[in-house]
Amino acid sequence: MARTPSTMLELGTTAPDFSLKDTVSGRLVSRAEYAGRPLLVMFICNHCPFVQHVRGALAAIGRDYGDRVGIVAINPNDVANYPDDAPEKMRAEAETHGYVFPYVHDESQDVAKAYRASCTPDFFLFDTMHTLVYRGQLDDSRPGNDEPVTGKDLRGAIEAVVNDGAPSLRQLPSIGCNIKWIKGNEPEYYGAQ
Repeated sequence: MARTPSTMLELGTTAPDFSLKDTVSGRLVSRAEYAGRPLLVMFICNHCPFVQHVRGALAAIGRDYGDRVGIVAINPNDVANYPDDAPEKMRAEAETHGYVFPYVHDESQDVAKAYRASCTPDFFLFDTMHTLVYRGQLDDSRPGNDEPVTGKDLRGAIEAVVNDGAPSLRQLPSIGCNIKWIKGNEPEYYGAQ
């Protein structure tokens, strides 16, 4: 199992725009609909063991914070070579695991590139002005390391933002499976870690 770290996009970056179709509701989801609210963008997929390890925690974050924070999960993977990540399977994943947030497919992979996403899971938390205040890991748990899945790092950052504070600047990269880029579509930062 390859372990790819997040690129740690520069804090202060403005959230890139997106308009992607939710695989559950069928509606277009855009950054603009979250104007004036904090926004959590999560790059996840179905087949990655790192995401499977934390999907219960992701669902819980959706339930616990969805009324105060806009939350969107984006799957950027190449579905031709990774059919378990196809939109119809994303819908089943969201329904089975209780995702109450949109789970959208980034078919062109342009949104993943705009966020400099590199792995699944990869987390980006923006304040009410959609300025990046946290990027990094959910917590210290990884498949096989016996650390409990608590979500403490991401939850701490969300709590700071919803209480008009600032997350700690001590932020550790997320670790996960590399994004499955379409052959020839790999971004310039791919493999640069």
